Formats: sequence, structure tokens, C-alpha cells
Amino acid sequence: MSQGQYTIREMFDLNKTIAAEIFSDITWPWEALPLIGSFIIKLGETLDPEIYEKRGDNIWIAGSATIASSANLTGPLIIDEDAEIRQCAFIRGNAIVGKNTVVGNSTELKNVILFDNVQVPHYNYVGDSILGYKSHMGAGSITSNVKSDKTLVVVKSDEKNYETKLKKFGAILGDNVEVGCNSVLNPGSVIGAGTNIYPLSLVRGMVPSNSIFKNLQGHTIVPKE
Repeated sequence: MSQGQYTIREMFDLNKTIAAEIFSDITWPWEALPLIGSFIIKLGETLDPEIYEKRGDNIWIAGSATIASSANLTGPLIIDEDAEIRQCAFIRGNAIVGKNTVVGNSTELKNVILFDNVQVPHYNYVGDSILGYKSHMGAGSITSNVKSDKTLVVVKSDEKNYETKLKKFGAILGDNVEVGCNSVLNPGSVIGAGTNIYPLSLVRGMVPSNSIFKNLQGHTIVPKE
């Protein structure tokens, strides 16, 4: 299993996010997580006021975005063009919501980058995570972002472990990842581009790109045909 498939350049199309610059000087996507809040403030001040309206403290919202009146928004936050924030969504700050992205009913976000066309539409929790272009989390699927023993998160693979030095780190989803309903992505889960996760799965560690994660009596990963 090549570890190169989990680098930023292999997991993401950086043309599909307003946040491309945050990835410019790093290799592994989780390295961006501590940078999100300050990056939003810096980027927000440069946004075209003809497109983005500044609302409240460090919150920028594109005029074409749709925001439900019951949504709760806290900055730093950027909501990009044509995004849809549905009823009772809870965005707790340090969040970038990409173009055409759907943040659904009672979904909670915190310290995240959602690339363009992401869907987290039904009862999702996404914290300390990055979701690539057109990735989708099925209803009730969540990222678990803190270990039960509160130790620092280590990204594990069969070949190598990566010390992240992060206490809070949920999941990284590459472009076009599909996560089935009611799945749990454990701290430090990194899922390669184009992979499908079966419903009710319990995921940890690195999952190769263009594969299928089957959570049947343990877990089985098979390449796509």
C-alpha cells in the first residue's frame, strides 16, 4: 500500500476549494487542522464584498448561499457560493463550507474544511476533519475526534504510524468518498479518494483509495472492479 496516495496532492483536487492556499506548504492533510481558524480570518479579509457579506465576528457568507433561519453560526467561518445550510445546523467555528455544499438538518461542524460539493445532509457530526470534493456522509455517520484515553492521535497503517501531535483529529476524506449511514470514523481515520465505506462501519487508520470498506465480522477491504 503506497503511502503517497494519502498526501494532499493525491487525495484532493485543490481547484475545488477556496482554501487551497492552506495546503501549499504541507504534505499530509491533517497538518492543516491547527491552521484553519487563523487562515479563515486572513482569507476572509481578502474576499470580494460584492460576493461575500461579512456578518458578525469573522463570518463571511456568499450572497448566493441559502441559510435556514434556525441555523446557528459561529465564526471564524466562510460559507461559499450556492452552499445550503439547512434547519438547525450548528456550525461552531473554524469552518470553511465549500461551493454547492449541503450542511443538513441538525448537522454539527467544528474546525473543518469542506471542499466544494460536499454533502453532510442528515444528522452528521464532523469535527477536526477535512472532506474532499464531492465526498458524502450518509445519514447519522460521524467523525469521532478525540480518543477515549485523551492521548494524542496517531494515524496508523500496516507500514507506518504517523505521530500527528494532535489531541483532536477526526477524519480525512479524499475526493469522491462515500460513507454509509451510521458509520463511525474513529480518530485519525484517513480514507483515500474514490473509496466507499459500507453502512454501519467502524473505521480506523488508513483506507486505500478506490476501494470498498466492508464491515462484516471484522473489516474487509477490497479493490473496486
